Amino acid sequence: MNFRNKKVLIMGLGVLGGGVASTKWFLKRGAKVTVTDMRDKKALASSIRALGSAAKRIRFVLGEHREEDFGTNDIIVVNPAVPRESKYLAIARKHGRMIVNDARLFFDEVKSPVVAVTGTRGKTTTVNWLQFILNSAGKRALLGGNSSDVALLSLAENLKSKTTAVVELSSWQLEFLPEAKHAPDIAIITNLYPDHLNRYGGMSDYARAKAGIFSGQKKGQALILNAENKWTRFFLGQKPRSRTYFFSTRSLPKGRRGVFIKNGALFFKSKEGTEEVISREAMDVLKERGEHNLANFAATALAAHLAGVPWFKIARAIPKLPDVKYREEIVLRNKNLTVVNDSAATSPDATLAAIRRFLKQGQVVLITGGTDKNLDFKPLAREIKKTLQPERVMFLNGSATKKLIQELKKLHYFKNLGINLSEDLGGAIDCTTKVMRRKGGVNWVVLFSPGAASFEKFKNEFDRGEKFNLYSRQAFENRT
Repeated sequence: MNFRNKKVLIMGLGVLGGGVASTKWFLKRGAKVTVTDMRDKKALASSIRALGSAAKRIRFVLGEHREEDFGTNDIIVVNPAVPRESKYLAIARKHGRMIVNDARLFFDEVKSPVVAVTGTRGKTTTVNWLQFILNSAGKRALLGGNSSDVALLSLAENLKSKTTAVVELSSWQLEFLPEAKHAPDIAIITNLYPDHLNRYGGMSDYARAKAGIFSGQKKGQALILNAENKWTRFFLGQKPRSRTYFFSTRSLPKGRRGVFIKNGALFFKSKEGTEEVISREAMDVLKERGEHNLANFAATALAAHLAGVPWFKIARAIPKLPDVKYREEIVLRNKNLTVVNDSAATSPDATLAAIRRFLKQGQVVLITGGTDKNLDFKPLAREIKKTLQPERVMFLNGSATKKLIQELKKLHYFKNLGINLSEDLGGAIDCTTKVMRRKGGVNWVVLFSPGAASFEKFKNEFDRGEKFNLYSRQAFENRT
């Protein structure tokens, strides 16, 4: 599409880079750009600086949204925080304006091969491992999207014809993808669990947004689904046109092709039959990363194979698979102490998985809590009751924290003991160090896994993760 002299409204400059990338992208194509954001100039100072000299060519409307802007601009570009029900978007629709987001623009423009990953859990690990395996095998791959430092439109600017784009897409980005000209060559849905129910009307609404990743695919493209996740039936009910594959940590049912893990080895099941492709010995390295990461690797390996990487090269990459920032990331370790930053655990399911993984490695002290997204904390409360003593759980105050504490009270978890409730991360870490001093020199695992969003106290989960690293190093480095 030719954007020269088109009037474009960027709704939400933000502070994470996506709004800046969209603004620069349209300016480069000759559009007349207005940026509107409910935050003021001071709050957006870092993003305005990032625009550089281009800021002089932009009309800014900050500290408010003006209704007239949504009726007079040709194209409205929305950031992920904007709900579909926004009254401003309703005005744009009434006036017949084009509404897009960065994912829609990316897939309209991209001509390189694209592997796209979405899901409630595991998507960030999957894209990072996939990029690593592709590059290790000699295939040039670049990473961008939801949790990356590289915004989708910045990635689009750097892609060459033989470069594979590996992109992580949130449900918000996928809401506009069905309207794009192109679709992912390989699409992966890692799983679906309750999340973002403060934005969606229910799980079916959330699942429909996720299905946008494959709705535009054609017969020659591939879709990878989790054979063990109950929402896979829903996705199959959307009748994908692409070739469908599955991954599983146990044998695949009859008629389903893909990969599965059996007796510790990885098997590939095609129409022609089943073969062992990665030995148990090679897979053993993954054991300490937890059961959920076996599933993430299975999805990653299948995608890499479909992208043309031989199985022996995939196996060779296993020992060097990188840790992913803020995803069960081990930030400090010695024989008596492991400190884990799982700030990206924004749902109770993620925290539950982290507890199960690290209980095998020592005496866990859990720091948890944050902002509610209308999620169910009963399963996490049961796991905490079963595995952790009250003195080893530190709560960071927030709306989700209150829900978790209420569920624990129903289980008579605290009895007559006090609740370790802190208003900030520094306080929670102070409580943790006191417990460790009182108990002595056992093998400790300090696990920061909030199980909730971060917005009451932090800009986002990345800001939360950075602050945890800062405070925990101050508190624990002299012990390592």
